[in-house]
Amino acid sequence: MAEGRVKVGIIGSKFQADIHAASFQMMPQEAEVVAIASPTPGNAAAFAKRFGIPRVFTDYREMLKERDIEIVSICAPNSLHAQMTKDIAAAGKHIVCEKPLAMTIAEGEEMIAAAKQHGVLLMYGEELFFTPKYLKAKEMADAGAFGKIYLVKQSEKHFGPHSPWFWDVNRSGGGAFMDLGCHGIAFCYFFLGRSPIKSVYCQMGTYVHADETKAEDDSLCILEFANGAVGLIENSWARRGGMDDRIEVFGEAGVTYANLHMGNALPTFSEKGYGYAVEKAPTTKGWTYPVFEELWNYGTPQELAHFARCARGKEAPQATGEDGLVVMHALYAGYASAGEGRKIAMPYQPPPGVKKPIDLWLNGPARAQAAQR
Repeated sequence: MAEGRVKVGIIGSKFQADIHAASFQMMPQEAEVVAIASPTPGNAAAFAKRFGIPRVFTDYREMLKERDIEIVSICAPNSLHAQMTKDIAAAGKHIVCEKPLAMTIAEGEEMIAAAKQHGVLLMYGEELFFTPKYLKAKEMADAGAFGKIYLVKQSEKHFGPHSPWFWDVNRSGGGAFMDLGCHGIAFCYFFLGRSPIKSVYCQMGTYVHADETKAEDDSLCILEFANGAVGLIENSWARRGGMDDRIEVFGEAGVTYANLHMGNALPTFSEKGYGYAVEKAPTTKGWTYPVFEELWNYGTPQELAHFARCARGKEAPQATGEDGLVVMHALYAGYASAGEGRKIAMPYQPPPGVKKPIDLWLNGPARAQAAQR
């Protein structure tokens, strides 16, 4: 078994790559980022300089030839996840793949098979499995604090993504539900002990950003689980004022609420503004709520440190490719539900020829009928 810190390579140089690099630096005893790969030379070089990363590549496949790299983080558009995963697996390196797992269910299955074929780990980047507040809620629930759980709510809302590719459904596969709903699906599934999802009902629309995307910018989703509990997931790219992320848990004997940012923020008023408040906040003038230890509150440093320990065989992955595949099935069912205007029973198999989840909504009869009204 290798000794010392786990050597990491990152594919990407924008927002999510920045989070990964910063998170690894917060947990330096476990891992170190030794290489960055990004197709834009200026971005890659600037990113490497900012984080003190010694090796820079414009082709991730060249980075994969570096023998000492043990883990590769994929922080690239959704449409690239599958091929990158297969290439990383073939190079004999463990994979951290950011959410959602892939563009399609078939791609997700291929990714899992490739990792197994080459004997590497495919770890799914779902930080809500590691978010301290949310983990405390699960700890209390598992200890019986709320009795039998009947409803778990998770919402994530802001005014839209950082990178332009998210608006392009051919690169993203969907809108707010694909981008943010994957968190809620995974969290409810995880919180409820991975009880199978029995049905999905979803409503979505494009209310604010129709000039930028064909994708939905707001969605509501109801999941029914085999254990009798319900998950309610609210997602939006249309909510002004910066990031809002929270959960609510209801049981026969109690309830708990967790707001990811409030309680970790400083109520602040400034007429002049200041540098940074919280992810996706558009301004720092007036009343704002700057957070502290933001990445730690999200759980990403803990997640990546855990994945590093998994690479050395010290722990078993808590978020796997199989978890990501469960989410992919639910995403497809959600888009089908919104497109058909009805509850979708699970397991759901999309019709042949569907290239991306959002096609089930864009081409669905319910949306066509709504457009005629």
